[in-house]
Amino acid sequence: MRIDLHPEARVELRSAVLWYEERSDGLGGEFVAAVDAAFHRIRQTPEMFPRWLGTESTPGTIRKAPVERFPYVIAFERKERHILVLAVSHQKRRPFYWLERATQEPG
Repeated sequence: MRIDLHPEARVELRSAVLWYEERSDGLGGEFVAAVDAAFHRIRQTPEMFPRWLGTESTPGTIRKAPVERFPYVIAFERKERHILVLAVSHQKRRPFYWLERATQEPG
C-alpha cells in the first residue's frame, strides 16, 4: 500500500532530520532510516497499530506508530487506496496540533 505524507508532515520530517544532523553528523540519516522502518511496518500491517486516544471524534481512524530509537510518533490514517501520514510528531510537544489535517486530503 502506498504511503503519502501530508505536506505539513513532510515539512516536519525534514525539520527533524536537519535538527538531528546538526546535533551529530550522520544522526539525521539514522532518523530517516528509523522513520523508513516505521513506514514499512505501517505499510505491511496498518491495523496492528493502536488508535490514537483522543481522536475518536474524527471521521476516520487515526493510528499511531512509534519511531524506534527516537522520541517521535507517526500519526496516520488508512484511506481506501493509500495511507496518509498526518504528522511526524515529537512525543512530548504540542499534542494534537495536527488533528485538523485528518479532515483534509492534501492536493
